[in-house]
Amino acid sequence: MGIHVNEEQQLFHLQTAKTSYIFKILENGQAGQLYYGPKIPVKKDYQNLASREEHDCTNTLTVDQGDFQLELIKQEYAGLGKGDYRYPAYQITYPNGSRISEFAYTGYKLAKGKKRLGDLPSTFDDRGDDAQTLTVRFKDELANVRLDLHYTVFEKEDVIVRSATFTNHGEPITLNRALSAQLDLPDSDYDLLQFSGTWARERHLIRTHLRSGVQSISSLRDASSHQQNPFFILARPHTDNNQGAAFGFNFIYSGNFLDSVEVDQFDTTRVLVGINPDEFGWRLDNGDSFQTPEAVMTYTDQGLNQLSQQLGSFYADHLINPHFAHEERPILINNWEATFMDFNEAKLMPIVKKAHELGIEMFVLDDGWFGHRDNDRSSLGDWFVDQKKFTNGISGFAKKVHEQGLKFGLWFEPEMISIDSKLYEKHPDWMISTPGRQSTPARNQYVLDMTRPEVVDYLVDHISAIIKQTKLDYIKWDMNRNITEMYGSKLGADRQLEFAHRYILGVYQLYSRLTNAFPKVLFESCASGGGRFDLGMMYYAPQAWCSDDTDAVERIKIQDGTSYGYTPSMWGAHVSAVPNDQVGRLTSIETRAAVAYFGDFGYELDITKLPADQLATIKKQVAFYKQYRHLFQQGTFYRLENPDTASQNVYGWQVVSADKTEAVAARFQILNGANPAYIRFYFQGLDPDKTYTVNGGKEKFSGAELMHVGYFVPRIMDRTKPEKDPSDFSAHLFVVKEA
Repeated sequence: MGIHVNEEQQLFHLQTAKTSYIFKILENGQAGQLYYGPKIPVKKDYQNLASREEHDCTNTLTVDQGDFQLELIKQEYAGLGKGDYRYPAYQITYPNGSRISEFAYTGYKLAKGKKRLGDLPSTFDDRGDDAQTLTVRFKDELANVRLDLHYTVFEKEDVIVRSATFTNHGEPITLNRALSAQLDLPDSDYDLLQFSGTWARERHLIRTHLRSGVQSISSLRDASSHQQNPFFILARPHTDNNQGAAFGFNFIYSGNFLDSVEVDQFDTTRVLVGINPDEFGWRLDNGDSFQTPEAVMTYTDQGLNQLSQQLGSFYADHLINPHFAHEERPILINNWEATFMDFNEAKLMPIVKKAHELGIEMFVLDDGWFGHRDNDRSSLGDWFVDQKKFTNGISGFAKKVHEQGLKFGLWFEPEMISIDSKLYEKHPDWMISTPGRQSTPARNQYVLDMTRPEVVDYLVDHISAIIKQTKLDYIKWDMNRNITEMYGSKLGADRQLEFAHRYILGVYQLYSRLTNAFPKVLFESCASGGGRFDLGMMYYAPQAWCSDDTDAVERIKIQDGTSYGYTPSMWGAHVSAVPNDQVGRLTSIETRAAVAYFGDFGYELDITKLPADQLATIKKQVAFYKQYRHLFQQGTFYRLENPDTASQNVYGWQVVSADKTEAVAARFQILNGANPAYIRFYFQGLDPDKTYTVNGGKEKFSGAELMHVGYFVPRIMDRTKPEKDPSDFSAHLFVVKEA
């Protein structure tokens, strides 16, 4: 397997199919990082990688084996206060107030496979034949605290997963900082690729070259956030989608996070990934342990598409619920933009019946079906049906949907509470608030204290009852605001900094109990769109609502950025009405569908009000997606480089079958240009020796020709027509099949 240990040299060499990761134990008992990159042979020692020299004006640590300077050494999991002034991976406060730790190596353990973590979402190897796990143990003898560093090697996918466990066997201590992974690189010639934005424009790619000092992305919203995503890349400056070296990092966590990249005085680079140490503290009494969430690392020297594909394959086999990972997701219609909260059974059933006629497979009832919720000022927490809207109950309506041959889904926002609700009348103390301080609502709603077991129990009971009554197929789990006035009424003053992490653990517990009890219910995570789009959510909910912005042009940018760290089967993508509700833009229904095909496809508009020609178009779109759903959801995804890709006016995407016998690609052009040059579209991922047709045409092409010569695309606006059609916001689809 992929882990080689030289006990005499205390050296560890982790190998995947194409990469090597090497570290060894230093003279003071800490672990020092030697190498991460393309695979190199296993040998007894790597003196060249471990070589170092003294520098002036740098603290020198004297140990039995000699002198050395921590500030100059690449490390595996660094502390602070022993001469290394870079930001550390951990920090502990001891009973006397000191914050100096001295963890020294005590041994290691190897195990086949990868077990799931108990309270946290995590990677897994349930069969035990795809991974190998190394645990390296350290101990601070003075404080009687143990530190375990965990490494799991997923050989086929070129992925290494890391985490840490702290266990206290002494007097009470406080973890001030407990990150999940550290990687020290020997130089700083990298670009940082981050995926940032805000509500309705999430995960836009931002690429900047590393500079001296600290560059970081983070969240303090107790959610991974619309503003930043915990996935990032370090790539060599020349690296693009098709060539070059890059490291990818992702974090299996849904709360406050920190991704830090520090370039020091000697141009080495330290990467840190983990729980944000701001607003974090964790007390460990004698016998207590703290397990950090897992961090995912991958490397390739074959470009950013290859990096994305490695991660996509890894997620499907070792993160996503196996029941859904390789299953096709249904085409749905959601009533939100058709009716908002102004609906009843009589108003909804025509939409259901029309959806059945069009071949749509699931009807999802969004916000407004419960309590007395006619607007956003009431009823959150009251998970019982509004009898005025559904005189036969929600189970009666669900039965009618199922009788139409459609699956049935419901919207919930489990973590929230309204002041105007039965739940608040009975349990006002369940709402998060700080004693004596004014509360700050958002969307007229507040947040339940998910650190309290009784709150989780209440939600499990009431949501489970609805699932059983309706024989529910799908849940859209929304979360429309972040926490303010963070305070745990059941936590002591010395444990308030534990609240943010305990809240996320409560959310995970609720997800875990529901998904275990109802394994066939498909969960879709939503946080006012893409505000909690992360691997922690994906472990329970295998797809997420990508963004509340359904405009096709904005979605091109959002989905393109998202694709670097996630795969199309992980995001929901819908066709909505025009003018678009978020930006007021008019785009054709063909362009809207072409963008939404690359994801878990659906519609979000009132199909009962569309003209016959558009209904006929939708029926064809549904049939087209069903025919190629296996490609859009499970195919190998490529971002296509074209001559004007850098202008952000043209984007290209492609999905290819595993056997390379078929593919679907799309070329999107935002604005038309005057007197344009010839357009050639260059495919990727085909077999150069196979013969293909494009869109059923008579001409046959080798894969090599389509990839290297390109496919001619006529100019967007037909100049021969006396009346010109709108030509901005165009989409061309190409279906490639082996001849």
